Amino acid sequence: MPFVLLSSGAVLAAATALTLVSRRPAEGEASATKMKPLAIPSSPTSAISRVAAEGRVVAYPGAEVVVGTDFAGTLRRFSVREKDAVKKGDVLAEFIADEQRAARDEAVSRVAEAEADVKLSQFELRRADQLLASKVGAQQAVDKAARDLDAARARRGTVLAEAERLRATIAKSRLFAPIGGVVLTRHAEAGETLDRGARVVTVADLNRLRIEAEVDESDAARIVLGAAVAIRPEGEPGPALTGSVEEIPDAVTPRKSKPQDPGKPSDTRVLLVKIAFAEPGRATALKLGRRVEVEIDGGGR
Repeated sequence: MPFVLLSSGAVLAAATALTLVSRRPAEGEASATKMKPLAIPSSPTSAISRVAAEGRVVAYPGAEVVVGTDFAGTLRRFSVREKDAVKKGDVLAEFIADEQRAARDEAVSRVAEAEADVKLSQFELRRADQLLASKVGAQQAVDKAARDLDAARARRGTVLAEAERLRATIAKSRLFAPIGGVVLTRHAEAGETLDRGARVVTVADLNRLRIEAEVDESDAARIVLGAAVAIRPEGEPGPALTGSVEEIPDAVTPRKSKPQDPGKPSDTRVLLVKIAFAEPGRATALKLGRRVEVEIDGGGR
């Protein structure tokens, strides 16, 4: 038998092959190995992330109204005090309007005079027509009577308009509640003289409150309508109030409030997200303008 000399590399390769053959698993064992699932560790990012933001309690549009005056004058009296509950149409305050009332009474008297002048002119025109028909009067007299009637009617219209203007001015001397709610602030006191357009009273419906949260613009894409929200008044322990995102604006705006975290820049732009309370009855314990912290479900991004 011829003798074959093998190199060290060939010997090592042959030994490895024999080892692999000897370690080949049985058919059943190989099948079990293939069916074993691959364990993938869970990632913290797979859970729903939450967007933290700061906000404040605000009223719904139309639920907080600053009542101003369209009457320039001196406040005679207030009919309400701060924290008073009012209904729509209740008198809030009244201005002194004695001069305007006297002018209105004078205008009403002139209206009566103008009405008498119109009746007299109508009588004169009828008589001029009758004289002309009987061949006694002249056409010139008829024309003059007609002009006098037109002038009397014009004077009546002028004084009627003046009387109506004064009535409208006097009506503005009384301020009425435009909505039902609570008097938050009296911006003036009885005896003060105010210009037209001055603020007098602020009224708010405290049953119509929501949250306006300032979400950093970098988190804007993570906010979706209907997302659940946890609401916590700043500095108050205890269970959080709940709510949901009900309005997402289409544009970012400069930040209104100074962030509590000194590490956050105050000159960033934010998305003013509106959040409705899940239990509006519990929200009435919060004050308008109260700062809150919110956590908004961010959809897992």
